[in-house]
Amino acid sequence: MPVTDKNIEANYKTRINRVFEYIDQNLESNLSLKSVSEVAFFSPFHFHRIFKFITGETLNEYITRKRIEKSASDLLHKNITSTKIAHNYGFSDNSSFSRAFKKYFKVSPTEFKKQNPNKFSKIRQLKSKNGQDYPNYEKYICIIDNLKNWIEMNVKVEIKEVAKMNVAYISCIGAQNLENAFGKLIQWATPKGLMNDQTKMMTIYHDSFKFTDANKIRMSASILLNKPEEIDGEVGLTAIEAGKFIVGNFIIGTDEFEKSWTGLFVWMNENGYKKADREPFEIYYNNFNEHPEKKAIVDFYIPIQ
Repeated sequence: MPVTDKNIEANYKTRINRVFEYIDQNLESNLSLKSVSEVAFFSPFHFHRIFKFITGETLNEYITRKRIEKSASDLLHKNITSTKIAHNYGFSDNSSFSRAFKKYFKVSPTEFKKQNPNKFSKIRQLKSKNGQDYPNYEKYICIIDNLKNWIEMNVKVEIKEVAKMNVAYISCIGAQNLENAFGKLIQWATPKGLMNDQTKMMTIYHDSFKFTDANKIRMSASILLNKPEEIDGEVGLTAIEAGKFIVGNFIIGTDEFEKSWTGLFVWMNENGYKKADREPFEIYYNNFNEHPEKKAIVDFYIPIQ
């Protein structure tokens, strides 16, 4: 294969994908520029420039943001202390964690938890993202009840033990880039005979819209593999490990995905389940452009403990 600018760019992105996975798995560790650059097989100087170009953030900014966002999720969904959370995500002590958290969310961890009781946390984030204001408890109750009723009337929800899934993927940063990532993945898969009526396309979410800005969220456009495949360019291989999932089957418009995810998380909370430390994902069963009502037929998977 001749060396081209596209080859080089794809190679760099593949190496950076390894870095993303390494950071996610080692947030409690000392993630120095030197140690992380070695994962990508770059010199620290070269890696620093490439990482900033691809992500729009310095390595330190990215790691700090990931630690804070993960800690915010733990504050709302796990019954553990701020001190334990600080330790889990590599902060030297509770004070340094609190300072970093307040700089990011503008409130202390304690105040954040008070403002976002678990039962309503999804709705509060929906409020802040949409720029709306729901000023009182009664309106929150009304929203929760409406979502619960909508889920009960329109969605089949099951608890399933899911077998290991092997997938090929192309990652992207920013929701606006997901369509392009799927386009590249389809270009790769088509000549291999992987695109047919049985093909299952997926989106894996490595961040949560609840805590991460849409232009910084990392997602993987993915395709489920039935057999081993040779990869090249930006395409990577990964696996969704076997485990227990909440699975919601939806037939929805493209403007109803956020509502659907929110409703499914409300269902999870109402039924006493706890999210596991694994990524949620979607599996698609049709091309919504070919549906008579432009509806997507899709399963949402939330990993649970």
